Amino acid sequence: MSTIEGTRVPPATYDHLPPSAQAAHDAHSRVARITNMKRTLLHSVPAFEALMTWYPLRDTVRPFLGERLTTLFAHAVSSETDCLICSTFFRRLLLQSGEDPDRLLLDQWESAVVAFGRSLATTPHAVPDQVYRPVAERLSQEQIVALTAFGALMVATNVFNNALQVPLDEYLEPFRGSEARHG
Repeated sequence: MSTIEGTRVPPATYDHLPPSAQAAHDAHSRVARITNMKRTLLHSVPAFEALMTWYPLRDTVRPFLGERLTTLFAHAVSSETDCLICSTFFRRLLLQSGEDPDRLLLDQWESAVVAFGRSLATTPHAVPDQVYRPVAERLSQEQIVALTAFGALMVATNVFNNALQVPLDEYLEPFRGSEARHG
């Protein structure tokens, strides 16, 4: 594990979790890795459960965006919020799929979705019509609602990590990029 120096709330250790948090940990560990962010969230089971709804939202968005564009969207949000953990996580996925996150080749549709993600991260109170329209014109109302909620939850995850200065997981260290300025 990376140093926890500077973190505001250290990631919880399993043995020090109450039974309800251990149960949440155990259930989640069957489907995904337990990271520093998740171990920090486990100090509050409702907080953990709220942010773990990221997974069903991702699974809702993936069928209409595809795997690559779902990752590009989440990376755009995370890079724009300057979240070390999340931007590095998605940078890893891009690199492992053969992409260069610093030199992405995007078509018009991908560029529109990435711009929408970046706008949710920086100006959620006023997503410009010229950013929203190209995405909304191609998606159903159900899809644009799911994508917007997915982006908003991505922002919430980024805010959580940044505000509490959650340490980067060791397995992500080799994937750090220039966009991850914290840490």
